Amino acid sequence: MACQRASRTPFRWLTVSVNFFQHVYQVVSMIPAGYVATYGQIAAYVGNPRAARTVGWALHGLPAGSGVPWHRVINAQGAISTSREGSLADQQRAMLEDEGIVFDEKCHIDLKTFQWKGPP
Repeated sequence: MACQRASRTPFRWLTVSVNFFQHVYQVVSMIPAGYVATYGQIAAYVGNPRAARTVGWALHGLPAGSGVPWHRVINAQGAISTSREGSLADQQRAMLEDEGIVFDEKCHIDLKTFQWKGPP
């Protein structure tokens, strides 16, 4: 039986992912109350503009009580985008409205008015 060489790729990928997630949390923590950012916008700020879905995974994996304002990240259409409809989406909307964010009749946020311009 031939020996197989161990692959280090999964560990390298995991390290990159953890670093990516931490960078996402740092950038999202900069979004001030009363503003929102899109998943794609956060992905671009962390250096991978094609990783919008990965930003969503990072935010979904946040531990309770992390203090990261996950609710300030929305989709590119200006709408809340959760994998589960219902209470989580309702909670996100309520948190945004408490910060002064206004939704239109189609449940969208005007990005021209409320979109964060990014880190300094």
